[in-house]
Amino acid sequence: MLFDTHAHMDDRAFDPDREALLAALPERGIGLLMNPGCSLSSSRNADALSRRYDYVYAAVGSHPDVADEVNDTVLEAYRSMCRENPKIRAIGEIGLDYHYEDIPREIQLRAFRAQMALARELDLPVIVHEREAHEDGMAVVKEFPEVTGVFHCYSGSPEMAQWLVARGWYIGFTGVLTFKNARRAVQTAQAIPLERIVLETDCPYMSPEPFRGQRNDPGRLCRMAQRLAQLRDLSEEAVQDITLENGKRLYRI
Repeated sequence: MLFDTHAHMDDRAFDPDREALLAALPERGIGLLMNPGCSLSSSRNADALSRRYDYVYAAVGSHPDVADEVNDTVLEAYRSMCRENPKIRAIGEIGLDYHYEDIPREIQLRAFRAQMALARELDLPVIVHEREAHEDGMAVVKEFPEVTGVFHCYSGSPEMAQWLVARGWYIGFTGVLTFKNARRAVQTAQAIPLERIVLETDCPYMSPEPFRGQRNDPGRLCRMAQRLAQLRDLSEEAVQDITLENGKRLYRI
């Protein structure tokens, strides 16, 4: 069985068939699924999904694209959800995204720090989205040495991944691992310990080859497991077992 450690099943792309997809996860080889929030509203949706399915867990947090929503009221809402629902196992998806910079960097940094502080307070791991913000991302990580979690859809260098792993972090790989031009992702997946790798679809985004450009879903996680098995010269079953246990350890399941 596989653990999809990052899937946005609350996304509107799944409105036509969400319930059918979720109900079919076990027969498609998905034993566990983590649904992170990206805003206060999506965090509430993730919370609700985790209450309906035994194998679905949730995280709550505000993505850098909506960092301007983070204030004391929003943080208190996240705090309350975490205390009321034991299946909320992380703060996320939080972090920095400097690709488009629709939200000013200083606002993103303030929101990232505030949510890292919340994770520290609640003793929860974090799910970090970091895109084209490596220097600032590492600076914030250094500010919160007590907080670890996963850098999801990892886009940094193998050296940065090794630095994170040495400090207790996990590295998440999506369908990018299957792309022909995914040199850095492949190098990183080969460089770090298997015990620190988790697999994720990031659905409905990041669909693996040969489905690139299509709506992604958790049933395609097997493609990433197959690719990682090739890269590490292991059986697919071994990769499934190892990454399942890694995800459970990350989220304390």
